[in-house]
Amino acid sequence: MIRLVVGLGNPGKEHERTRHNAGFWLVERFASANGIVLRKDNKFQALVGRHEPSGAWLLMPQSFMNASGRAVQMLAGFFKIKPEEILVVHDELDFPPGTARIKQGGGIAGHNGLKDISQRLATHDYWRLGLGVGKPPAGMEGADYVLQKPPAEERAAIDAAIDRSLAVLPQCLSGDIQSAMQKLHTEPEPKKEPEKKEPVKEGGLRSSLKSLFGRK
Repeated sequence: MIRLVVGLGNPGKEHERTRHNAGFWLVERFASANGIVLRKDNKFQALVGRHEPSGAWLLMPQSFMNASGRAVQMLAGFFKIKPEEILVVHDELDFPPGTARIKQGGGIAGHNGLKDISQRLATHDYWRLGLGVGKPPAGMEGADYVLQKPPAEERAAIDAAIDRSLAVLPQCLSGDIQSAMQKLHTEPEPKKEPEKKEPVKEGGLRSSLKSLFGRK
């Protein structure tokens, strides 16, 4: 049974539409669909709400991504919630936009929010729901890529993955995570995204052609 759903993201208007806030997007939509008010709780340094039918808490840490674990540790400790009863929703560079995957434990793949949660809980054994945002183009750091807004087509694909995730979230909350995983993971895969490349400047193109064909 999942007793705590954590959405990861960064607070503030400047971040709300960036790829790194995909976890926030899902929790906000779940709260809105279920009439749940997410209120700022200074004790937990987070927006907090409760899904009354299941008793599960919703949490959106407000202390920026690399300190997300503080709120998770405090709320889980206060309500005696075990790591295996926690589901963390986050952006995932290893999946293309439109993909969503649930797993328990495993590596953190350089995700600062997961890193801080794992350190503060002293375990990797909480559940994760990864929402694919795709890989950065060649020459761009992942940290810069996730802080950008996705183009409309990618955002639509991410929203579709959130829709499918929300459809199985009640099963997660009731404890039937295996059925939720099976349903979510057998959805049709999005088309593989083409490799992103930085645009070639005219001067660079001319130099490339000269290197191929020699100087005339």
